[in-house]
Amino acid sequence: MRPTAEQVHGPALPEERTVHLVLDLALRIGEVQMASGAGAADVTATIIAVSDAYGLPHCEVDVIFTSITVACRRGTEEPPITSLRVVRSRGLDYTRLAAVETLVRRITAHQVTVRDAQAQLEQITTAAHPYPRWVATTAFAGMAAAVTVLIGGAADMALFAAVITAVVDRVGRLLNKRALPFFFQQVVGGALATGAALTLLATGVITARPTVLVAAAITVLLSGLSVVSTVQDAITGYNVTAAGRTMEASLMTAGLIGGVVLALNIATSLGMAYTPLGDPLPASALRLPVQTIAGAAAAGLFALASYATPRALLVASAAGGVGTAGYGALVLAGAGPIAASAGAAVVIGFAGGVISRRLRMPPLVVAVSGMVPLLPGLTTYRAVYALAAERSTSGLPTLMLAAAIALALAAGVVLGEYLAQPVRSGLGRLGRRLSGPRLSGPLRPTERRLE
Repeated sequence: MRPTAEQVHGPALPEERTVHLVLDLALRIGEVQMASGAGAADVTATIIAVSDAYGLPHCEVDVIFTSITVACRRGTEEPPITSLRVVRSRGLDYTRLAAVETLVRRITAHQVTVRDAQAQLEQITTAAHPYPRWVATTAFAGMAAAVTVLIGGAADMALFAAVITAVVDRVGRLLNKRALPFFFQQVVGGALATGAALTLLATGVITARPTVLVAAAITVLLSGLSVVSTVQDAITGYNVTAAGRTMEASLMTAGLIGGVVLALNIATSLGMAYTPLGDPLPASALRLPVQTIAGAAAAGLFALASYATPRALLVASAAGGVGTAGYGALVLAGAGPIAASAGAAVVIGFAGGVISRRLRMPPLVVAVSGMVPLLPGLTTYRAVYALAAERSTSGLPTLMLAAAIALALAAGVVLGEYLAQPVRSGLGRLGRRLSGPRLSGPLRPTERRLE
């Protein structure tokens, strides 16, 4: 069949300045998502959905760890228009992410013009955090206390963990204002947490082994890493972005470990007596209700520290409680820590994927918050202690176990969200419903296949 003129010369598009306006809007929306920890597949789907809604159906999107590029094809006779935006800020503000998702839904429903969308996006991105900074510090402190109870600490240990974490957060805030690289902030955080716990032990303020104090602080410091997005990018084929996120997460974890090792070595050089690690409490059905409540509190408080909306706080708490209960039940049934972590994470991802979409909130908020209580803070500290204090290579397998648990958690969350898609969209024509794991943005932005 002879091609028509439209097929030869390409689609009719708006005037050039309108194309620039639409691309700028789509890029800025993608930047907010990327800075909030969304995966590259989610960012790509959102940008395509926004550009398609405003009459640019032929756009190609390239997302890497630090930048987003969009090229709009304008047929065979006009050169394409390309725009690029660098992603610099990576602060967590889940209220901002939720507001952007609401704006995207209105855009794809053709309820707002491109100029009005630009104005609304400007208001969203320039608005202050919904809660004062001291609320976030208090939430992190409460999260450390909840994690302490979760891993077997007493009430007084939970109080000390909260105070130590609050101090670490305020010091980190101060260092961040002075533009200290985040790697060194992690070093300082790990050293402060470990040093404070050892100081309390040396002065006799506490008589129990400070294992749970340091483990709780490590869990809080690990909670800000984008492990879920890293695994999602790797699974969906965005390998460059996955490699960048992996390098960032590895470097931040190395900084944290370096801080813990530094504090342990300083304590040893000052003549502090060798203090064996406290043994982890065995799994117990009697403690499972307490652990479930502590897990729910930890997840909800992390969401609060990340400036989530009040409704998202409740859903995140429920996800943390369900995940913790699922993990405890699997351990009691004889599953290992990796399998139990993966199973609990699948439940978190599945439940979060179904509920969050119905409540019009990003599944990413529920997924990340829900897996926080299961992060391997205690395992990480035991590995570092064996390497630094005991000078034993037995810490290496334990460190690999911690990494495997983190990977199992992230992969389980992504798988659970993927399995939730046909449930929330109906079971008919299943093959067309499944569009790849989506933790942010629209499920099906275009008829084009994105993976």
